[in-house]
Amino acid sequence: MSAPATADRILRAARALFERGGAQAVSMRRIAQAVGLTPMAIYRHFPNREALLQRISDDSFQEISRHWSARNEGGDVIARLLAIQQIYLDYALAHPHLFDHAFSMPREQARRFPEDFRARRSPTLNVVADVVIEAQQAGRLRPGDAWDIAMTLWAHTHGLIVLYRAGRFSYDEREFRNFYQASLARLLKGIEV
Repeated sequence: MSAPATADRILRAARALFERGGAQAVSMRRIAQAVGLTPMAIYRHFPNREALLQRISDDSFQEISRHWSARNEGGDVIARLLAIQQIYLDYALAHPHLFDHAFSMPREQARRFPEDFRARRSPTLNVVADVVIEAQQAGRLRPGDAWDIAMTLWAHTHGLIVLYRAGRFSYDEREFRNFYQASLARLLKGIEV
């Protein structure tokens, strides 16, 4: 079996463990059992567990970015901005462990605002900032720093998701989704022209 194929099998097994039990469920021993290797064989493809978790996280960001970019074509720019935030919610509820690791856990390699974001090192927030800029250029959003606005939108939606997942809402998922959309619409109304 080729090295890339083995590395892909290792990643798939690690992600499956991650999806079921979070980062703490990912061990070299468990991965090795899942793919039929010795734990030491994994180190030929990934130098350590942290590198493997970082790859899972990076892949997660790329996955979200691809979904956002796909929904970011044509149509009303405000509707696209709302659609991007909806995808964020969908991802958070469908993949809670990946969401937590990517967006809520301290990580050494995590991007920092504002420097990393302004340097376009965030595959996800790049998409939001680009739509904000487009909306501003179209006269749909008030002028202002697009990165600050993108971060404000992200902080708002992220905060709602974290509160919901922590049991701070009595809403079921459908009710929460309605509240989330209405809350985001209220925030956008404040910055629309």
